[in-house]
Amino acid sequence: MVALVSQESVVALVSRTGRHLQRYNKGRRLVVGCIPYRYKIQKQNCLDTEEGLEVLVISSQKKKKGVLFPKGGWELDESIKEAASRETLEEAGVRGIVECELGKWRFRSKSDDTYHEGYMFPLLVQEQLDFWPEKNVRQRIWVCTSCFISFLFAYFSLITLQNVKNYPFSSC
Repeated sequence: MVALVSQESVVALVSRTGRHLQRYNKGRRLVVGCIPYRYKIQKQNCLDTEEGLEVLVISSQKKKKGVLFPKGGWELDESIKEAASRETLEEAGVRGIVECELGKWRFRSKSDDTYHEGYMFPLLVQEQLDFWPEKNVRQRIWVCTSCFISFLFAYFSLITLQNVKNYPFSSC
């Protein structure tokens, strides 16, 4: 017996590679990303239901480099939202609705001395795939927003403390 699979549930298991289709603005590579989220309904008991917001974070491809949101290059043959959706599918294995732009930022590349321009979007997750292009090199984890905010606060406090220790203060 042959089982038919709908075309919507089939995904290429390889990520796009190369820079030949990359978009640039004034020499800065344009990157796009998403903050995947979902509403999780948890039953406390028969009468009490708690709805929580969760965000999806993924591991870096490099060992021990923390967690991040999916992002990558915006290519010439796609709209900005298509690029954000593609990167999220490749890196996190989820599909959904890309919503309005959250913001834009410029950042310095960690690998070389160039700058990139990034755009982030929220993505309401509608489907989580079992197999996706970067499944073998990334882990994904759903985190409640209160836990994530606590993590961010601790992380930025640590960075600030490290910067203060490394900054040569002069006495007053």
